[in-house]
Amino acid sequence: MKTAVVILNWNTKGFLERFLPGLLESVREEDACVIVADSASIDGSMEMMQERFPDVRTIILDQNYGFTGGYNRALAQVDAEYYVLINSDIEVTQGWLRPLTEWMEAHPDCGACGPKLLSWRDRGRFEYAGAAGGRIDRWGYPFCRGRILSRTEEDKGQYDYSPSDVFWASGACLMTRSVLWRRLGGLDDRFFAHMEEIDYCWRLQLEGWRVCCVPASVVYHVGGGTLPKSSPWKLKLNYRNNLLMLENNLARTYAAEGEAPKKALAHARRTIFGRKCLDGLSAAVYLLTGKFKSFRAVWDAHREAGRLRTRTDAAALAQWREAHPGASIAGLYPGSVVVASLLKGKGVFDYIESKMVL
Repeated sequence: MKTAVVILNWNTKGFLERFLPGLLESVREEDACVIVADSASIDGSMEMMQERFPDVRTIILDQNYGFTGGYNRALAQVDAEYYVLINSDIEVTQGWLRPLTEWMEAHPDCGACGPKLLSWRDRGRFEYAGAAGGRIDRWGYPFCRGRILSRTEEDKGQYDYSPSDVFWASGACLMTRSVLWRRLGGLDDRFFAHMEEIDYCWRLQLEGWRVCCVPASVVYHVGGGTLPKSSPWKLKLNYRNNLLMLENNLARTYAAEGEAPKKALAHARRTIFGRKCLDGLSAAVYLLTGKFKSFRAVWDAHREAGRLRTRTDAAALAQWREAHPGASIAGLYPGSVVVASLLKGKGVFDYIESKMVL
C-alpha cells in the first residue's frame, strides 16, 4: 500500500457520518486506504462504523492518548509508504490526494507536505488551522500564509504560484513519509495535542528535509471539532507546548545557522525567557480583564513545561551540528508577528511575505 489515510477519532461520530463517505470516494481510484483509529470514544462512533462502514479498517485504542499518543500508537500498526494524518472534520475535494503523492514522488528531499486548507463555513477564505502553509516568528508564535493571529485572508490564488517550502503543514491534513515518521519517533508524546505537527515539521527540517504546501490539493476544514477556542485546557496546551517546542528545537536551529554551540544555547535561553515574559503579559491581561480560568491556564502551562522540559548541553549540540552540516530552516519570520499585525493591519500579509527568510 502506497498511502494510508488515517483519521484519529474521539467522539466525532457526526463528522464521520458527514465526511467519511466523500473521503472514501476520493481515494477509490488511488493506491490508498482509509483507516479510522478510535481513542475510546463514548458517542457510538465505532458502533456507527460497524453498521455503516463495515469494510473500513478500524484501530481501537484502549483510552484517549491525545493526538500525539493516539497517532503514534495507531500508525505503529499501519504499513504504508506514506501516512496522511487527517481530521474527521475535513471535507476533501475530488482529486485532493494525488497532487500530494505526486509531489512527494517527484521531490525525494521533501519529508512532509500538506494541502491548501480553506474554511468549510466560509469557503472562499483560508482556514485558521493551516491556510496555505505555516510560518513562525522569532518568539515562536505560529502563523500561516493566509492567516495571521485571528485574521484570515480571502483565497484569491495568491499562494497558488507553485508548491512552496513552509515551516509547518497543519496536522488537520498532513502527509509524511512513514520511514521518517519512524526515524523521528512520530509526534512528541509529551504534547498530547496542539502544536505537535509544528514540532514534527521543525524536527524534519533540522534533519535536512523540506516541508511544503501543495496548493493543487484543496480541502475544507470545519475546525474546533474536538476543543473549542475558548477552552482553558486548549489554551494551556498551546502555551505549554509552545515552550516545549522551543526547548526541543531552538538551540539546534541557531546552531544550524552557524552559531557556536555555547552561543546557540545561550541565544535559545534568552529567546525562551523573552517568550515567557510575553506569556506573562498575556496572563496579566487575562487577570485584569477577569478571565481567571485563562490566567490559570497560562500559569499551569508554564509549570508543566518546566516539569516536562528536556535539556541539552554544548557537547551534545556540537555532535548534532557535525552530523547535520546542511540543516536549514524555511519559513522563519525574523520579527514579531504580533507587532507586525498591530502596525500593518490588513496589509500585514503582504508585509510579512516581503520580509520572510526563505
